[in-house]
Amino acid sequence: MKVFIEETNKKAAIRFEGTARQLLKRLKINPATVLVARNGKLISLEDKLSDSDDIKILEVFMGG
Repeated sequence: MKVFIEETNKKAAIRFEGTARQLLKRLKINPATVLVARNGKLISLEDKLSDSDDIKILEVFMGG
């Protein structure tokens, strides 16, 4: 799977199958601070991922 992490501007190719939440845990990323997109579409943290997915982990910005 291809993973792009917006916060660090890093790309990686990893082998992973599980939920988006499990991927974030493996990458040591707090799920409350990001959104996950699979193949260009936002997904929930409980959605299953496969090795062929293109994943983007996007920062969440809050304004006031």
